[in-house]
Amino acid sequence: MSDFRYEVEIRVPPSRVWSVLLDVERWPEWTSSVTRIQRMEVGPISMGSRVRILQPRLRPAVWCVTSLDEKRRIFAWTTRAFGIKIIGRHQLEAVKNNTRLILSIEYSGPLKAIATHFYGDLSRDYIAREANGLQKFCESNPAAHPVIRAAEHSQASAQSS
Repeated sequence: MSDFRYEVEIRVPPSRVWSVLLDVERWPEWTSSVTRIQRMEVGPISMGSRVRILQPRLRPAVWCVTSLDEKRRIFAWTTRAFGIKIIGRHQLEAVKNNTRLILSIEYSGPLKAIATHFYGDLSRDYIAREANGLQKFCESNPAAHPVIRAAEHSQASAQSS
């Protein structure tokens, strides 16, 4: 069970939201909870991919993708610090032609109670900012994202063949 969870409905199809979500280096464009994300490998996000995330009021952290299901549009990444394991989960669900985004943060380890006490409000705030920022970005101009345009072009090419 997650310590912190936030859901929002986004009025664009899941494929569009998924493309924006996986373009992690561009997150600072749509969420104020992230100052910078630096990929540590080249290529698409995959199992084992690592990123260095800078966030306001937090120390830089390296997150590693620990689960990725492209078909179900779910990914999770994990970081560890001071005896605490933190898992961030991102899940998309189709709701008619829209997307339900479900974000969660889970703390575990011997210092879980202390971490959730000191960082609970910040965790709730940051996942809300992330969800609401992603919603606003995707809904304001869903075709503006280059990854989305490339995916749509590939789909159109495949359908016309």
